[in-house]
Amino acid sequence: MELKVYKKEYEYSYSLGAFPTIELLKNRLDDVVEVIIHSSFDNKEVLDTIKSLLPKDKIRYSDKLVSKLSDKGNCFIIGVFKKYKSNLSDSDHILFDNPSNMGNLGTMIRSALGFNIKNIAIIKPGLDYFDPKVIRASMGSIFSVNIEFFDTLTDYKKKYNNHTIYSFMLDGKCDLRDVEFKANPLTLAFGNEATGLSSEYLDDNSIYIKHSKNIDSLNITNALSIALYEYSKNNF
Repeated sequence: MELKVYKKEYEYSYSLGAFPTIELLKNRLDDVVEVIIHSSFDNKEVLDTIKSLLPKDKIRYSDKLVSKLSDKGNCFIIGVFKKYKSNLSDSDHILFDNPSNMGNLGTMIRSALGFNIKNIAIIKPGLDYFDPKVIRASMGSIFSVNIEFFDTLTDYKKKYNNHTIYSFMLDGKCDLRDVEFKANPLTLAFGNEATGLSSEYLDDNSIYIKHSKNIDSLNITNALSIALYEYSKNNF
């Protein structure tokens, strides 16, 4: 197929960079179309790893194509893969309601995996998690997690009605410092970067992270990391 600069409607996407591409090969090998390498890349350990994981006929050297497909000057390896669907397992989840920043989403996926949460629910509309910018920000962690879209929170609750949802909100009912995450299974819910979570999430399990009055709110990636650390005390 003719490879073009990524667009959401394509049936394939790219992992930009050596580390995300190796994670792709380790976790989604059946979905890999090929790996494209710039001729100037000379890290023998990385090249040997790629060659050990992928058949020779799926490795291509093309400086022109690497430059065409990547918007980063320091990208020398690109993995091409077919988009795939995944369903969440019935273990602990993180829920993002309409995430809108690609860098943030990739970073949060990586943080989730770092605390052993491998299931990500996204309430629509949400952004395209197969965008190479998300993949790169996740450092390839996205290939180790399950991601599933839901039209509404109600739809999510219907499918996972045994989950206790802890929603992180500025007007949450509980101080995070007083919460013990003992429910099994559970869901940690976070809102859009600009608008947060709507009032439908506000209940007795909603949580706020106390901070000084010098700021109006925490960045969502910071809030998630703090929440995951507290979660890890009882669940990791």
